[in-house]
Amino acid sequence: MRYTGPVCRLCRREGVKLYLKGDKCYTDKCPVQRRAYPPGQHGQSRKKLSEYGLQLRMKQRLRRIYGVSERQLENYYDAAARKRGITGEILLQTLEMRLDNVVYRFGLGASRPQARQLVMHGHVTVNGKKVDIPSYQVRVGDVIAIRESSRNLDVIKVNAEAASGRALPEWLEFDAEKLEGSIKAVPAREQIDIPVEEHLVVEYYSR
Repeated sequence: MRYTGPVCRLCRREGVKLYLKGDKCYTDKCPVQRRAYPPGQHGQSRKKLSEYGLQLRMKQRLRRIYGVSERQLENYYDAAARKRGITGEILLQTLEMRLDNVVYRFGLGASRPQARQLVMHGHVTVNGKKVDIPSYQVRVGDVIAIRESSRNLDVIKVNAEAASGRALPEWLEFDAEKLEGSIKAVPAREQIDIPVEEHLVVEYYSR
């Protein structure tokens, strides 16, 4: 079941910024900065986690960053484990190549949840065709754009303008005037800037 409570509690639970609240995450109002301990009455007195506890927390952190369900993440892991290469790295690459994440990386969504909404509401195209499936896997060479009929939406204009000063990942290319971008390459691990130790996630699923 998808979590529908205050998203800032998720960041506090994980102890790091998950960037689920858009612009608020970049300000001093961020609850992680103001209260750097887990929520709840016992948040400040939590005991040190066991090895399993660390693995579980890292798995939950990864799931919450990308906004996927438990079943989805398990399926992503199973698919990554069947491929040749480093399982944890392949898992992260698969999550990064989700359409909603790419829309977020372009800056068209202030957060991944907002980017997911833009995709679900039919505002995004891939190679000229509307795609409203957030989990859609983009490929190298794909062109992702905002539909012509959606380009005057205030939320998209504001987000694109706010993102103009942020660095774009090297594996992506984006034209702010055309509101379209492309996938230059599959991201390398060092190009994926999320606070996750993926080997702990692999250890969790390979128990």
